[in-house]
Amino acid sequence: MEEQTDYVRRTQGSYSLSLKLQIVGAIERGELSTKSAQRQYGIQGNATVINWLRKYGNFDWENKTPAHIPKTPEQKIMELEAKVKLLEKQKAFLEHQANVADKKVIIFDMMIDLAEKEYKIDIRKNSHPEQSKHLDNKKRRP
Repeated sequence: MEEQTDYVRRTQGSYSLSLKLQIVGAIERGELSTKSAQRQYGIQGNATVINWLRKYGNFDWENKTPAHIPKTPEQKIMELEAKVKLLEKQKAFLEHQANVADKKVIIFDMMIDLAEKEYKIDIRKNSHPEQSKHLDNKKRRP
């Protein structure tokens, strides 16, 4: 006689938060492995339990240490140095982007000036303060 199992596609959203926390707690206490939890609770995805551990667990995945263990001063210094390097890279990138944007503005202004001279038309809108007040009054009326 054949044993038949129905395959039901589930997502991480199919599992309740309490079940996720229960499984993560059991794994962190050493009562279950990720594979045994997967088999025991019928979790189909290989990375599902690992994602729950990353999201809800007490493990610092960047430094591969439990989050509740205090870090040594050397570890803190290394972590802060890494953050400083990252921030310096981000700053340099943003400064470069600002520089490129400034150059684009200058080029676009030059293009508008050339087009105005070539076609003898005003491309830029030069409105007088009286005109803008007049437009504001029109917009406010119901």
